[in-house]
Amino acid sequence: MKKELLMGTALVSTLGAASVAEAVTATMSGNHQTGLEFDSPTSGTDTNAQINDNNFTVSLSETTDGGMTISSSFMLMNEAGGGSSDEDAGFTLAFTDGSKLDVLNAGNASGSHDISVPGSAGAEGVAYATTNAAETGLDFMTGASKQGIEYHTASDFLADGLKMSFSASTDGGAAATATYRIDGHVAIGATYVTDLGDSAVTIGAGFSEIDGSKTGTAVANDTGGFHIGLSAVTGDLTVAVGFADGNKAGVGAASGNEIAGDVVKAGIKYVTGDLTFNVGIASGDAQDSSIGSVSGPDDSKDVTSASVSYAVAAGVTAILGYTTAEASDEGTSSTDGSAWYIGANMAF
Repeated sequence: MKKELLMGTALVSTLGAASVAEAVTATMSGNHQTGLEFDSPTSGTDTNAQINDNNFTVSLSETTDGGMTISSSFMLMNEAGGGSSDEDAGFTLAFTDGSKLDVLNAGNASGSHDISVPGSAGAEGVAYATTNAAETGLDFMTGASKQGIEYHTASDFLADGLKMSFSASTDGGAAATATYRIDGHVAIGATYVTDLGDSAVTIGAGFSEIDGSKTGTAVANDTGGFHIGLSAVTGDLTVAVGFADGNKAGVGAASGNEIAGDVVKAGIKYVTGDLTFNVGIASGDAQDSSIGSVSGPDDSKDVTSASVSYAVAAGVTAILGYTTAEASDEGTSSTDGSAWYIGANMAF
């Protein structure tokens, strides 16, 4: 970690000097989270491990004489992640009317508008069978190649409280491999914010369609689908629900299968003083069938998680999290169990 920090210091110092000459503003942010995770699989041996999440981000921006802001960033990744940097960042052009355009590695407009549903703030997780195709996230059908753009409208687009995004990407040019690759995508997403009595209500939705390819076994169907979610904030209480439905390309033993899945999520977050309580559930189902079949065995994941976070000091948070899960692979009960986590996060 010392090498990464020294590298970060050198980079920031260099960028600081460059900002004087080139008028580019450089800022930094990041976090250091570490803790212990304890896994208890239903069938198997209990294990424990230290979990680290260390990130260091440098953000660059400058405003032209015409008022347009040009920004970009890069990140020094978690030292346990097998790499020292993330260089996939592109550029964001922020216009005077409040709209923005992301270019290069821009992202997927559908995933940009998925509702955040509360769940455990801890770093615990339950291991599943690698062949289990069920998902628990609302944006499992999104994706984009690095050669793409995403346009974000200004707030109050077409109607008060409405904001939308549109994205597209093309073939990244990399050689095809046995792993599914994205040749291109189109997507649209929207977020609508309004007041309902004492509650601030946010509705998010998105649709994405992806074309891809791979060598070896032919792709049975491409990835794509839609999601919709709703979040309501009343004082210190946040309640959110979400639903997603779509297809995805199979990998591994299911690489030639047609996979259709759906996800339902719900969660609650309550803040009182320095304490934050999170509770969430997620239920995912997937049916992976051979090409041309109309039915097949079901995979599923049912996850319940909760956490308590305590603000020890400015930027320092202690976290206690717990997750339990039940899973089914090919219609038969598979690896599941529970896990809990205790640790702390320091953000700057």
